[in-house]
Amino acid sequence: MPASVSLSGLSWSTPDNAPLHTDLNLTFGPERTGIVGRNGIGKSTLLRLISGELSPASGQVRVTGSVAMVRQEAMKQPDDRIADLFGMRSALELLDRAEAGLADADELADADWTLPARIEGALLRCGLSVGPQTLLATLSGGQRSRAALAALIFAEPDFLLLDEPTNNLDRDGRKAVIDLIRGWAGGAIIASHDREILEEMDSIVELTSLGAARYGGNYSDFRERKATEMDAAAHDLAHAQKTRADAARRAQQASERKARKDGAGHRARERGDQPKILMDAAKGRAEASGGAGVRLHDARLAAADKAVSSACEKIESLQPLRMDIPPTGLATGKTVLRLEKVTGGYDPDHPLIRDLSLTVTGPERIVISGPNGSGKTTILKIITGQIVPQSGRVALAVPFSVLDQHGHLIDPALSLRDNFRRLNPLADPHTAHAALARFGFRAADALRYAGEFSGGERVRAGLACALGGTPPPPLLILDEPTNHLDLDGIAALEAALAAYDGAILAISHDTAFLESLAPDRTIDLGA
Repeated sequence: MPASVSLSGLSWSTPDNAPLHTDLNLTFGPERTGIVGRNGIGKSTLLRLISGELSPASGQVRVTGSVAMVRQEAMKQPDDRIADLFGMRSALELLDRAEAGLADADELADADWTLPARIEGALLRCGLSVGPQTLLATLSGGQRSRAALAALIFAEPDFLLLDEPTNNLDRDGRKAVIDLIRGWAGGAIIASHDREILEEMDSIVELTSLGAARYGGNYSDFRERKATEMDAAAHDLAHAQKTRADAARRAQQASERKARKDGAGHRARERGDQPKILMDAAKGRAEASGGAGVRLHDARLAAADKAVSSACEKIESLQPLRMDIPPTGLATGKTVLRLEKVTGGYDPDHPLIRDLSLTVTGPERIVISGPNGSGKTTILKIITGQIVPQSGRVALAVPFSVLDQHGHLIDPALSLRDNFRRLNPLADPHTAHAALARFGFRAADALRYAGEFSGGERVRAGLACALGGTPPPPLLILDEPTNHLDLDGIAALEAALAAYDGAILAISHDTAFLESLAPDRTIDLGA
């Protein structure tokens, strides 16, 4: 029987009983399926339900075949070896004893002499040329992510379950993961906002507040379908609003006709033109007829109201987020930043940055590139004063803001509004609410504690606090800003930066994001 995953009437709620998934019905076959949706919509939870880590509140998850999962939050730095990720430490120790002549006959019968080569082969498929005895502590975060992925494919499951597999990976790591997915012969269910990975999918499942919808094809096909749906939803909303206006007008007309008839009958009764028994009968007929007409028009108006509400809900689920940034007023010839032969890093004996010179003038957009460990974040910390250079000179001539993937700009113990006022001390509460609304944080959202935000919300909140003031700082420093943003958030960030008239220094391994940024030049630290 072919491997498959089937969800029937699946529902799940958060620990505080807020429904997250309601009556989901989905089937996954041996193909590559991307799971997309806004942050907090339940993509990771869906994978955990499929893997069996979570149990549904109702409904069923049926899996034919085997599944194996790597989650983004599982990519930590345990004090262990790569062999432990594969669950093969004891098997490799047996081989070591056998080679030393210390294994007995029973143990030798269980020895798998192909094991080291197979482990190294899985590591190579993920772009790692290291051995199974390598300490995880010696690997970078991106290398540990690749090692965990290699351990997963080593088990040869029927289904790979991957949660944001390219987060924290450099260009080479991302390429290794994409190549792996491209050549994977089994099923794969991948929650991701990485558009390069999503282009490799056979289908896309989008999770929204309305449920789940499947789209055949890759991300480009999905985006075309979404644009068509947006046009149709806008047409449906316009039609529903017109129908409601017509229903409201007719209901008003019916009410006015009834009022006129009631008034005429009342005046005739006062004049005594007809016998009272005839007047009472006529009044009864008029009230019954008029009341029925009013109730009919009221029912039509209520139905039209419901149609408008449904159309608005559909628009809201499809409408991309927007972030509006005021102008900085940065002059074209203004010197923003100058580095003169800067050397520095964390280890004075082995500085990552050596004799780097750089001048940023006016609203330039500069990308700092290089593999993990080449010093990209280090140079940003030197520029912003977090690391003092060993030699050379840094001259930062304008105010700046730093937006990183973790939203460190934001104090989790404060509300978003209070964070904004902390970073923009001249802003009163009304100004703060207006600025935050431009970044999608409206009304009560602005009063939420920042510690409650998802990773993507923290990045968007950081952008709102950094650039929502008037005027915003003329220099924006970006350190992997898209890592925890969903597709809507990335689109909104790209649109906002397209309109930003200040200077930008950016680090990112997201090729599509860098293309949208349209940098003036790239500084390659790995060259």
